[in-house]
Amino acid sequence: MDSLSDLMARWAAGDEAAFNSLVSLVYDELRRLAHRRLGHQHGDPTLNTTALVHETYMRLAGHPPREVNDRHRFFALAATVMRSVLVDHARERLAAKRNAGIRLELSPDMLVTNARDVELLSLDRALNALALLDERQSRIIELRFFAGLSIEDTAEILGMSPATVKRDWVTARAWLHDSMSRGERPTKAASE
Repeated sequence: MDSLSDLMARWAAGDEAAFNSLVSLVYDELRRLAHRRLGHQHGDPTLNTTALVHETYMRLAGHPPREVNDRHRFFALAATVMRSVLVDHARERLAAKRNAGIRLELSPDMLVTNARDVELLSLDRALNALALLDERQSRIIELRFFAGLSIEDTAEILGMSPATVKRDWVTARAWLHDSMSRGERPTKAASE
């Protein structure tokens, strides 16, 4: 663990070699995290586990964080970046389906959309709306869902008690479910 912490500190200070060493130490865990996130994609041939990990790597390498001092914070950061990669990919796929540079009139029953792309974009919009109302609850969802962190690990990262994280996790999930099922941005805070 000391070497992992040392590598993170050196990476935060701008040492690219430290980042490469860090990634080689945590690569298998990044793959597991990516595989879990993609497990619900139902065989999206354009984005596989390796591609998601590599895109995450490229984005992380380009912007070293100021403060990543432990394994949980690293995976929380990786989860945030993976979320961004997945949302960007879903947007690109939906944009390509809408207009790939070819004007062709299709009947609505001929259009095929990837429900996972739409669902991911809906989740992202709902999380962004939740963040405006309750940043902490939005962060809890991101850490638990995208990073796969436990209640205890999330509590440690956010400096909260596990009981508070658990309570906020339940409330935020209910708020997101309601928001996504209505397909709109609710105006009530998640904690109300």
